[in-house]
Amino acid sequence: MTKQERTELEAAAFRTLLAHLNGRKDVQNIELMTLAGFCRNCLSKWYKAAADDIDVELTMDQAREAVYGMPYSDWKDRYQNESSPAQLADFAAAQPKANQK
Repeated sequence: MTKQERTELEAAAFRTLLAHLNGRKDVQNIELMTLAGFCRNCLSKWYKAAADDIDVELTMDQAREAVYGMPYSDWKDRYQNESSPAQLADFAAAQPKANQK
């Protein structure tokens, strides 16, 4: 596999992940963090960091929009729910011991 082929495969997998998350707006970021250790916000930060690494101008808002498929504020208004006490407890329990105080 060439470097270009690998890049194309990784990009396709990332687009598929974004499409999957877009189809599961019911899944809250806190649930993703609890189960997988990352969420849409993490993907946005990684996307922005990748742009910075290759000197591509990209704001955090643009990175979030690339991940959320719309402005972040719109997504929050439409789809983000207040975390329940159970979700918060599950999230806290899922954190590595080093991060717990």
